[in-house]
Amino acid sequence: MGQGHLSVRIQDDPPPRLDKALSRDVPDDANLSRTRLTRLIADGQVMLNGAVVTDPKTRVAAGDTVAITVPEAEDSHIGPEDIPLSVVFEDDDLIVIDKPAGMVVHPAPGSPSGTLVNALLAHCGDALSGVGGMKRPGIVHRIDKDTSGLLVVAKSDRAHHGLAAQFEKHTVERQYKAVVYGLPDANDPRLRGVRGVSFEPGNILKITTQLARHKTDRQRQAVLFQGGRHAITRARVVESFGTPPLACLVDCWLETGRTHQIRVHMAHAGHALVGDPTYGGRRKLARGAVTPAAEEAVHAFPRQALHAQLLGFIHPVSGEMLRFESEIPQDMLDLIAALQG
Repeated sequence: MGQGHLSVRIQDDPPPRLDKALSRDVPDDANLSRTRLTRLIADGQVMLNGAVVTDPKTRVAAGDTVAITVPEAEDSHIGPEDIPLSVVFEDDDLIVIDKPAGMVVHPAPGSPSGTLVNALLAHCGDALSGVGGMKRPGIVHRIDKDTSGLLVVAKSDRAHHGLAAQFEKHTVERQYKAVVYGLPDANDPRLRGVRGVSFEPGNILKITTQLARHKTDRQRQAVLFQGGRHAITRARVVESFGTPPLACLVDCWLETGRTHQIRVHMAHAGHALVGDPTYGGRRKLARGAVTPAAEEAVHAFPRQALHAQLLGFIHPVSGEMLRFESEIPQDMLDLIAALQG
């Protein structure tokens, strides 16, 4: 995308700050988020009534004219890497990937390469039209390194803007398959005493809490009931294993989407995910309660047994409703088969 110029007139009753007023009055088809506008102001790319301004808090009034220069997208500092991808859907604006377990979504100090973003930079090449002023894929949501399954990534600013709005409004459909310890059941008296846990018709477990970073372990999330960010998870049993049930396969779906939400919520309810090294503790199946093969499969499972199976959203450009499903990966199928046996 080459350098562009945009002229905006501040409409009646504007917010007092320039960045907020522009966020309201810039046309939707410009696909400029408030974060992007704030960055353009700070970079000296915005003129208010003919004078350059660099403070996003500059006061504005109705009738003011604003000229915005949108520079050509820069190349990303992240290097492309030729890593195979399972592409479920792709067009000019977005791409849906079925991510394998073990792949990090975005480079970080502990994972500088080999990530989904590195792979997408190689796969998409010049098709990336500049997200936030940078030729890079627009990450609007993430799934953990050791969670497999579907995620959507923006290839253009207009897609990034539209997808981010849907995730912010919690209108994106996301459903997961998980193998958890125990059996979440409305008849379990223990669950009636767990704060934030309730049941809806159809024996659907509902977990409602706040979530925030753990005070002492920054790699974990903690359940709160004051402060933090609101989080709601629902879960329904698909199949139970053992008599009495010692583990089960569940459908989980998100009303909100917070870091580690399913993992920390299911652990809070007393039904941690099999294989979860962070929230599963040292929990094991009772010896002799299942077959030795099942006991070994659970003990040896190397990751949290969680798969992002379904993803549905409105295409941010065409307006078409899109819905994708992913098969449960083989390692989880083997775990389920062992538990069934």
